[in-house]
Amino acid sequence: MRETLKRLHGEEQGLSALEKLGIAAVVITVISFIPPARGLIGDAYDATFKQRDANGDITAFSIAARGILITITALIAFVGTGFLLLYTNVGKRLAFLITGAATFGWMVIGSMLFVVYAPRGIRPSSLEGLNAFQMRVPAIALTVGSAILFVMFVLALDRYESETE
Repeated sequence: MRETLKRLHGEEQGLSALEKLGIAAVVITVISFIPPARGLIGDAYDATFKQRDANGDITAFSIAARGILITITALIAFVGTGFLLLYTNVGKRLAFLITGAATFGWMVIGSMLFVVYAPRGIRPSSLEGLNAFQMRVPAIALTVGSAILFVMFVLALDRYESETE
């Protein structure tokens, strides 16, 4: 019994990677309130996300960088806040399992809705020539992958609960 408690408490000592990331985010937020630093951050943002080519159009790199930034921010905002709330109430391991099961369960539902109600109407020129099934293939792949991960997290939750009893 004592060895189990030592192992459990030994793994929870020190700062986790999530806590280090949170501290870095707080430091960056505080630094952004300093006007000269805010100017540097704004210049870096403009240099990365507002690049223009010779015609004055935004470059493909800037568009891709914006997409990556939006995706990372959305994951941190939606998945990260749920994990943080659970982390403070149920612990690191159980919070990870619950967050994983909830996230992939939500992705299964969302991707299934896309499979059933795929966009209709005028298609962008890049999708010309795709039939109704071909347009749904990425959503079907996401549904299957998310369902597999959802089942894995639910089984891991079941195993975690049986170990704690």
